[in-house]
Amino acid sequence: MNIELENFKKDIRNKRVAVLGIGISHIPLIKYLYNLGVDITAFDKSDETRLKTVLDEFAGMSIKYSLGDNYLDNLKGFDLVFKTPGMRYDIPQILATKEEGAKITSEMEVFFELCPARIFAVTGSDGKTTTTTLIYNMLKEQGFSCWLGGNIGMPLLNRIDEIKEEDMVVVELSSFQLHTMTKSPSVAVITNISPNHLDVHKSMDEYVQAKKNIFKYQSKKDKFVLNYDNDITREFSKEAEGEAVFFSRKNSLEYGAMLKGDRIVYNDGGGEAEIVGAQEIVIPGVHNVENYLAATAAVIEFVDKDVIRRVATTFKGVEHRIELVRELNGIRFYNDSIASSPTRTIAGLNSFNEKVILIAGGYDKNIPYDAMGKILTEKVKGLVLIGQTASKIEKCFCDEVERTGRGEDIPVYRCNSLEEAVYTAYDFATQGDVIILSPASASFDMFKNFEERGNRFKEIVNAIEAK
Repeated sequence: MNIELENFKKDIRNKRVAVLGIGISHIPLIKYLYNLGVDITAFDKSDETRLKTVLDEFAGMSIKYSLGDNYLDNLKGFDLVFKTPGMRYDIPQILATKEEGAKITSEMEVFFELCPARIFAVTGSDGKTTTTTLIYNMLKEQGFSCWLGGNIGMPLLNRIDEIKEEDMVVVELSSFQLHTMTKSPSVAVITNISPNHLDVHKSMDEYVQAKKNIFKYQSKKDKFVLNYDNDITREFSKEAEGEAVFFSRKNSLEYGAMLKGDRIVYNDGGGEAEIVGAQEIVIPGVHNVENYLAATAAVIEFVDKDVIRRVATTFKGVEHRIELVRELNGIRFYNDSIASSPTRTIAGLNSFNEKVILIAGGYDKNIPYDAMGKILTEKVKGLVLIGQTASKIEKCFCDEVERTGRGEDIPVYRCNSLEEAVYTAYDFATQGDVIILSPASASFDMFKNFEERGNRFKEIVNAIEAK
């Protein structure tokens, strides 16, 4: 019996609970809490008209609501508050209710407290979804009963009754989810860290400190996998209580997963063992080699080497990550909508041997774009820009052209919509070209999320008639 879970169920029945945000992860949470007999008030800045579909799902349930522009004005008198991940913990209404005595938590924080199984958690600025999926697939292929959640997969707290001690749980965690975490997983992985989400985090230091919570509360029996090639994550090993294990694409390691020539190998301290040839990995790009290195280091004690190799040679990637959409008149279209930062777009461009026609731009997260200048002049045949960051991306490109003289012949197009951008790129393209949507920006200026942006890109591409 899961004693912690039973105590939680008994205790929460007597609490007044607020759930802030009626989004994808909170719909199952609200239903779960309601079935436990909890007194729930659901808060959301959207009004009843925009939430009609969701509210219809809750029809017949005695749930209270606080909706609309001033929805947080009613956040008073609660014992427990479930905060949505993207909401800062220090906004005045949350601080006020905390001062009144409310406990501020989240679906993922409570799950970590109650989960009886071993948890593998992955975070990072780039590559975390692919790495998380690889770890999940490797453990599942080995024969474990596995659960996938966090930023990907399903919400997990409402499935907590089904999770057994011998199961394996794999979650992807954003800096927002980690910001207030006070419990760390058994196996923590940080793929890399570069400037990101500075529209929400007050500084780069705050962003880094949030990421640190993935390993900050580990014990000596836990494991921490981190990127040796990244200056920030390499230094984390000095702070880790758990066993720090590195992975590296560029350096030889006495202990950990590394790329030696064209082979992924693992050194357990007693010698190197080959896992798989880098050229055997189905999904392209050196960044995906890094993802395999990270996943290998995470699962090596639990998964046979031949199983890791089998996943590497069969896994075709995750949707919206350098996803081949269509080939038309010898022109290949790729959807890399997940690329919401410059480093992610740089990695995507480096996946191709030929120069590409790049569609980029989107919501401005207040992060620098200087690092993109060099790659744009070297790997891009044509640059098609949309969204709030179009000017920033064009400036970094023009600055690099002016500084080096390279890329003067690369045309730059400014478009008002994704559809216009796709057709502009296609009109410019000739047989043998690659067109890739890799925005280097978030989607929120035009789309709800990167999935919606990627799906719209695929719809537009698949609707193009042959020349």
